[in-house]
Amino acid sequence: MSETPSNTLQYRFDGPEEAPVLILGPSLGTTWHMWDRQVPELTQQWRVFRFDLPGHGGAPAHPVGSVGELAARLLATLDALGVQRFGYAGCALGGAVGIELALRHPERLASLAVVAASPRFGTADEFRQRGVVVRTNGLDPIARTAPDRWFTGGFAAAQPAITEWAVQMVRTTDPGCYIAACEALAGFDVRPELGRVGAPTLVLVGSEDQVTGPAEARTLVAGIPDARLAVVPGASHLVPVEQPAAVTDLLVRHFSTAWQQPFDTGQTALPAAPVNPALTAAPPVVPVAEIAPAVVPPHPFGPPDRYETGLKIRREVLGDAHVDRALSQADEFSGDFQEFITRYAWGEIWDRPGLDRRTRSCVTLTALVAGGHLEELAFHTRAALRNGLTPDEIREVLMQAAVYCGVPAANSAFKVAQQVIREETTPTQ
Repeated sequence: MSETPSNTLQYRFDGPEEAPVLILGPSLGTTWHMWDRQVPELTQQWRVFRFDLPGHGGAPAHPVGSVGELAARLLATLDALGVQRFGYAGCALGGAVGIELALRHPERLASLAVVAASPRFGTADEFRQRGVVVRTNGLDPIARTAPDRWFTGGFAAAQPAITEWAVQMVRTTDPGCYIAACEALAGFDVRPELGRVGAPTLVLVGSEDQVTGPAEARTLVAGIPDARLAVVPGASHLVPVEQPAAVTDLLVRHFSTAWQQPFDTGQTALPAAPVNPALTAAPPVVPVAEIAPAVVPPHPFGPPDRYETGLKIRREVLGDAHVDRALSQADEFSGDFQEFITRYAWGEIWDRPGLDRRTRSCVTLTALVAGGHLEELAFHTRAALRNGLTPDEIREVLMQAAVYCGVPAANSAFKVAQQVIREETTPTQ
């Protein structure tokens, strides 16, 4: 166990000190205990290093704003321990960290396995919406629905103790750190960069995963030059928990046979140990290996101009769905106006460092109330929630506006904002 400064992570080691290091990374809302069933077998060959995400599992609540920052904290932790080269397996957000390490720090990574992961996790809107729900309602709604996202229905029904463990794991996470991790996933998109992943990679996914399923896994395999795909039947998102024997066997086989040593690090891969029959009592699982075409969107070349900056900020604040709709409706008559507001309103004003986005949302809401622009007030109320304002704070902005902009204007604004807040903060079932 570790004591944890703000720039490092809470961690634990298992296994012999002289063995090569294998890191296991957790998914959002879980702790290092999600890998408990893999540790006994893996520690026969490796010194297993597990870590908790900030605010998870009792770890100090020092939020991270991006997957890159999380990877940097992991490397700072390893640097302090003298660990230079390692194998890495991560689930979901933990898998994103592994891909980030492979792209930005390839000299550190000997071999990679990504479990239930994707080069882009859903849409930015989905994760920012989840942050709004947590900021308003706490983590209980997310915790109660976690088993539906993580496990197949049959497993959840047959394993009530594990199901309750999952609920409590999420419920005891720090909400601020959970929201920050959602923001990190919202900003994660490495689809154009997958071809630069040089480590031998296993992409592992449950056949019934509805969060990051086989389609996302195939995109990873298609984009990463040295990658193979393993599909585990009868498993959903937390496949290491639901099918521990199959996952353990796949990890042992991968890391025993695919461990690059381009540098003299003093760490070597050990021969594969015989598979323990006790771990494979369930029906044997045959990984399915397949290659599919990569799905890579066009990527602009050259340095971004104010339009590109503005488009990025506009999407972050208003959401992809709103911006896509506005741009798709632009024609020869209105196209110049869309470019104008993207470049100057969003690329210039919203990008100025003098005010943070929360404050800019307060100013914008007040101005829209004063002008009676109720349609724009609706989507800027959504933006304010995504920028971190709570419903109570939005109410206070409208109360202030009632004094200086007029009661009738504020009355109309309250009706609009109330409807938007109700839609945005009601947890989905």
